[in-house]
Amino acid sequence: MKQHLARIALLVRDYDEAIEFFVQKMGFTLLEDTPRSPTKRWVAVAPPGQPECSLLLAKAKDEEQVQYIGKQGGGRVFLFLHTDDIQRDYEQYRAAGVHFEETPRQEAFGTGAIFQDLYGNRWELIERKI
Repeated sequence: MKQHLARIALLVRDYDEAIEFFVQKMGFTLLEDTPRSPTKRWVAVAPPGQPECSLLLAKAKDEEQVQYIGKQGGGRVFLFLHTDDIQRDYEQYRAAGVHFEETPRQEAFGTGAIFQDLYGNRWELIERKI
């Protein structure tokens, strides 16, 4: 059996503000932006060089879903983004206005730094040891 994750749904408040954050600030690629109805779009973004698994930017459809925007990890780090150069990405993201909770730190696995997306979901940027 062979399987892989294809998409991870991320609740967002607004499609366009989410696209702007991920594409303009984080350098992700906009893979798809297809209208599905007057209020729903199929929007997928992915880090450069990573089209196998993408984020599906899913606009919250009601008040129940709205309460989970920015809280999908329950306060824990929710998503892990690997990089080949953490210092480069850390500096570029900070210059673009991405909020980091810390400076890059050394760990047994490599170097990591926790940041938040525009809604407050916690991510960890990781450069693994070779």
